[in-house]
Amino acid sequence: MLLERVIESVEYIESKTNLEPKIGIILGTGLGEFVDKIENQIIIPYEDIPNFPVSTAPGHKGRLVLGECKGKAVFCMQGRFHYYEGYSMQDVTYPIRVMQKLGVEKLIITNSAGGLNPNFTPGDLMVIDNHINYMGDNPLIGPNCEEFGPRFVDMSKPYDPSLIAIAHEAAKKIDISLRQGIYVGYTGPSFETAAEIKLFGSFGGSAVGMSTVPEVIVANHGGLKVLAISCITNLGTGILDQPLTVEEVFETATIAGNKFRNLLENIVDMI
Repeated sequence: MLLERVIESVEYIESKTNLEPKIGIILGTGLGEFVDKIENQIIIPYEDIPNFPVSTAPGHKGRLVLGECKGKAVFCMQGRFHYYEGYSMQDVTYPIRVMQKLGVEKLIITNSAGGLNPNFTPGDLMVIDNHINYMGDNPLIGPNCEEFGPRFVDMSKPYDPSLIAIAHEAAKKIDISLRQGIYVGYTGPSFETAAEIKLFGSFGGSAVGMSTVPEVIVANHGGLKVLAISCITNLGTGILDQPLTVEEVFETATIAGNKFRNLLENIVDMI
């Protein structure tokens, strides 16, 4: 039973800390260095947590970092799980269930993504205001556990407007330009073709990536308020006449890292 497995995970984490985090953070590809902003760290490798999946994707350290950022207790995942790793949607989103039962109320999700808007520049940061699920699956398929949320979930505002406003205010405060747009969830692990990029752009998409959408769906199912930010690491296939590589993703995320870390720290401070 999902509930029993989640409770086992929660009890293990609670045995390691007295913190009661209300803010959860998921750090995406190349963005894990934000943990340097967290004080009084308690680090728990994912493999030590009962029933937790293990990160296999490059650039994901696979550990839970609990501590304080700007005086606020945070539950920070240094690395996530992806559908393309072979995990089920339920495995991918398992940590969200754990956060919910730990008492997390607000979830900040980050990712590295490809830009669909030709006006974007690698290194731009984009707050997500909506998404398109092009992953061919949904983490809520199957029996519903009422302990976590209702059978049918309203997705009219999957990204909390008040948190989006805070993100823009935080960006302005530290003189960072913050884009806003629609994120398209794609399974990967292959990068998108030029035809797919053209299709996603015609849908109204602003960025495309291989994560985030399942986590947002489950967070809304559990009543968590969600903010999501993409680091635009490249422009999609066909927008520029050059091949895509994961090295490019890491390099751009690293370059944008300091700007990203400062923005996220200020958002936490303002929540």
